[in-house]
Formats: sequence, structure tokens, C-alpha cells
Amino acid sequence: MMGTAEPAAAAAGHQAPVPARGLGAGPAVPVIEATGLASGYRGRTVWSGADFSIGAGEFLTVLGPNGAGKSTLLRMVLGLLRPAQGTLRVFGDPPRRGNPAIGYVPQRRTLDPDLGVRAADLVGLGVDGHRWGVGVSPQKRREKGQDVSRALASVGAADLSGRAAGRLSGGEQQRVQLAQALVSRPRLLLLDEPLASLDLRSQQEVSQLVADLRAEYGFTVVLVTHDINPVLGVTDRVMYVAAGGVSVGTPEEVITSTSLSRLYQTDVEVLTDSRGRIFVVGLEAETAHPHSPRGPRP
Repeated sequence: MMGTAEPAAAAAGHQAPVPARGLGAGPAVPVIEATGLASGYRGRTVWSGADFSIGAGEFLTVLGPNGAGKSTLLRMVLGLLRPAQGTLRVFGDPPRRGNPAIGYVPQRRTLDPDLGVRAADLVGLGVDGHRWGVGVSPQKRREKGQDVSRALASVGAADLSGRAAGRLSGGEQQRVQLAQALVSRPRLLLLDEPLASLDLRSQQEVSQLVADLRAEYGFTVVLVTHDINPVLGVTDRVMYVAAGGVSVGTPEEVITSTSLSRLYQTDVEVLTDSRGRIFVVGLEAETAHPHSPRGPRP
């Protein structure tokens, strides 16, 4: 089942990083399409039986317990890991490394506070970080500077340009990483646990920022998280990965006791507390991670 993204309101004051390329008229080709997809390492299957397609402009959240294999989907889309079984297509073709149409924000690691590299220089690596030591013309340098400035402005981080990246807060570092992923004007944005280690306010700010940019410029978002609470109001569908299985659908379809119990062939309970928070228990004895009911879109 393919969902259709419902645009969220664009954030006031954000500047464009430049619209994504390749969004002209023509037959709609799924951004990502999987048939009988399975992932694994060294002959061990992590999850299998995934059938889904993701359309242009859609926001998909991949969730599940820690260690369930959520990030392996991103690795396959990036061409870093071959499917154990089944087929995977990205923009209609097999995945390939270094696809310029894909922006990627990896799992965040706190930067060394003594790192003196400017935020603008880190963002610039998204333009030519693969060409170390290769000289460029003055015109190319000017164009790169303009692209970096636009990307930083688009995520509300223009004032961070000249600051040392290692001295930025966690939320500020995440904005800079997002700008680095957007500077190449991607059609698909992959984010691996972008909210980890952020405080609640920063989680909400980053989630809404991604949703606003997605709505305004039309790129597709695949976001991996173990806690869907900060993004549930802006996501179109969820992919729930656990116990070697995969379920894809709207949050209302997937995050239910009946649905998860049927998928994973074990007793799973979806519990709601007095504050409206949802807890999924029973997939792993040691796992009980929180979710929130899907609220109205902003």
C-alpha cells in the first residue's frame, strides 16, 4: 500500500536549500520499492518478507526495539549492504553507492569539544568531501559557498556558520548534519536515529524542521527511530521491525495489539497510560519502548 504525503505547514523564515532535482512531470516511479526483501549478515537473516513501496514526498518512520535491524534498510538503500533475499529498487534502479540523489544523516556521535572545524566547512563536505586534494576553480568555490550558506539558512543555522562545530550543542550539531545532507539537493533523505541523545525540546524542533522542509521541497523522508513520539504527528506511515518480521502501514493500522501479535506470532500488548502515551510490550522480554498516539497534523 502506498501512502500519499500530506504536506505540513512550511516553517516561517526558512530559506530554501534549492528544490530537489528531478521532480518534473512523468509517470510516478516509487522512490523505494521492495519485494520479498530480507536483510542479514554473514548468512544470518535479521528480518525478511518485506513488501512495500514508498512514493515521492512520503514520510516513512522505521521503528522497533533496539537491535531489531532498523538501520539495515538504510544501508541497503545506500548500496552498502546487499539484500539477503528479494529485490530492492531505488528510483527504479538497483541501489548504488554514492547516489547524489540521496542525502544521509548517520547516527549522531557527539563531536570532540576541541574540534575547531567550522560548521560551514562540515556542511561543505556534502558538496565535495569525496574529492579531497582535487583543486577547484574560483567559480566552483563561490558556488559551493552559496550552496553551503543556503543549506545552513534552510535549517535555521545561518548564525552557526563560523562557529567551531565541536562547541555546538547537540541540537545545533544535528542541524549542521542535516544541512550537510541537504546541500546536495537530494530527492530522498535518510535519517538514522536523528533524535537520539537530544532533549525533548530539540527532538520536537528537529522533527518539525524535517517535516517542514519535506513539505516545502518535496523530497521523501525515511527516518529510523526507537521512539516515534516526536514524529508521529508528521509521519505518513510506519515500518515496524521486530522479531525478524516487518509490518508497514499507518500507525493506526500497525501499532495495535492485534496487528503486532498476528505479525510476530506472539502475545503483544499495546498499552495506553493516563497521559495518552502508548507502550508496546511483549516483543522482547527486556523491551518496553514508548510511543504516542497519532495526533493532528500541524
